[in-house]
Amino acid sequence: MPEPWKTVRVPASSANLGPGFDALGLALELYLECRFRRSEALSIEVRGCDSANISTGADNLIWQTALRVASDTAESMPPIELEIVNDIPIGKGLGSSAAALTAGVVIASEILGLNWDAERVLHEAAYIEGHPDNVAACVLGSIVASAIDSEGIARAVRMELHPHYRVAVVVPDFVLATVDARRVLPEKYTRAATIFNVQRSALLIAALTSGVTDAFPAALEDRLHQPYRFALVPGLEEMTLLRMPGLLGCALSGAGPSILVFHERGHEQVCERVREIFASHGHASEIACSKVAARGYELF
Repeated sequence: MPEPWKTVRVPASSANLGPGFDALGLALELYLECRFRRSEALSIEVRGCDSANISTGADNLIWQTALRVASDTAESMPPIELEIVNDIPIGKGLGSSAAALTAGVVIASEILGLNWDAERVLHEAAYIEGHPDNVAACVLGSIVASAIDSEGIARAVRMELHPHYRVAVVVPDFVLATVDARRVLPEKYTRAATIFNVQRSALLIAALTSGVTDAFPAALEDRLHQPYRFALVPGLEEMTLLRMPGLLGCALSGAGPSILVFHERGHEQVCERVREIFASHGHASEIACSKVAARGYELF
């Protein structure tokens, strides 16, 4: 008798949230879903968004992550059947690789009988990824602040978005490789720029969780990454300066090119203005998601 299937579902994520470069993130109601079970030989099937860009061979990121977990724990990873259904656009700044890494860690933990809890899954995924912001959102859901401590352990705190606020994602018709978005960043920052972002990161977290609308749009201002990426995302500078009733502000989602639109409840129409700006620069776009995912990964 073949083993029964198990399923892990992981949300998409957005990192930075404007000033919180490599520190803040949130989970989104777009999902990577993986059914899996032990098998005689590795078998991977893929369907859904950007499925042509997801390998069905041994170099698949989810499988490679599972092998990495096995290696890190001195275990031997058996072959599996893996059925992937993906809703997360790839190369658009929505944490597709972080979702795959998280899924791979959970799958390995389950197949190998490691019985890891969310804290251990987070640490392993952050260790493999190299930074915790996206994977923390994948694991915990909602809004997260995260860091790697002095001993190399991932630490993350989950917070609730105030019910008066909403976050939507506008996704354009082009991709931006993270390596290219990282390449334009400077090696060093001034003290003034650093203080500017520390202040606004603290203000942003306080505002998003307390509902103090007067903190916006200042709370979303940034000097560490977005200004250097204006040339890579047509219309980004205009979007970060956009002001209109009900709009809290716009920010690049991760390394881009998707845009997070923070707005007050009942003002969903502000997203259309962001789409108009993309259109004015020759790019179509769509509202891919309009809800923060309250939960992180689920195994069932």
